[in-house]
Amino acid sequence: LTSENYIGMSRGPAFQTGSAAATGTAVVFEAAQTNPLDITYDSNAQKVVIAYVDHGNSNYGTAIVGTVNASDNSISYGSAAVFESASTNYTRIVYDANAQKVVIVYRDEGNSNYGTAIVGTVSGTSISFGTPTVYSSATSLPYDITYDSNAQKVVVAYRHSDNTGYGIVGTISGTGISFGSATQFNSGNTGRIRAAYDTNAQRVVFAYEDAGNSSHGTAVVGTVSGTSISFGSEVVFEAATSSEVGMAYDSDSQKVVIGYRDQGDSNIGKAIV
Repeated sequence: LTSENYIGMSRGPAFQTGSAAATGTAVVFEAAQTNPLDITYDSNAQKVVIAYVDHGNSNYGTAIVGTVNASDNSISYGSAAVFESASTNYTRIVYDANAQKVVIVYRDEGNSNYGTAIVGTVSGTSISFGTPTVYSSATSLPYDITYDSNAQKVVVAYRHSDNTGYGIVGTISGTGISFGSATQFNSGNTGRIRAAYDTNAQRVVFAYEDAGNSSHGTAVVGTVSGTSISFGSEVVFEAATSSEVGMAYDSDSQKVVIGYRDQGDSNIGKAIV
């Protein structure tokens, strides 16, 4: 990625045809089991931020700031910071370019498994946090979060305690975050959800395994308006069990790409535009 990289878009090429990829040396940032974890890029601080569950510290929610040295492909880290002093799970992180903050969502197992969010501010090689905000007062699995650069909001994709899929819009103010009303997009048993923002269409896209429909790979488009989100009709992209769904936005072709494991075809890895 070039120095012009911004919200996942780059004016320059990420690779050069025919050239070999160069890799640096792996650096330990936490000497303990750290799953699940997620990573984002803070374009204001020009740092990466990793959010994870620290199994070596009572499963506390933790984050750490990384600094990349492009000249030798190395990375160094600041000190780890706990954002939730209780057992956490399903940590996901995104960068809000308007607020110049990161947002971490997680299941707070120290508070009845409620879906919770917290805002982080990067300064140098450190990160500090505001006060956690509950966006779902029920057992929730925050599968993913994305940033809508047009609405200047974050959107959380999560599974509610009734196993159905919901989206909810978050707005950062200072070091806090508030949420609008949640909107259901899938009434079946919603599996793992991934989210991406299409900057050309100015829409969010969720892709997921719909366990209520034979676990078929399914996608839906969401439109943010104010602090609310509405959804179009669900579309099946793979009429077979589709797991390990991942998704990204290709700003050059102005399309989203979904990757998944097709369990209906010998568990082969596939992608679809």
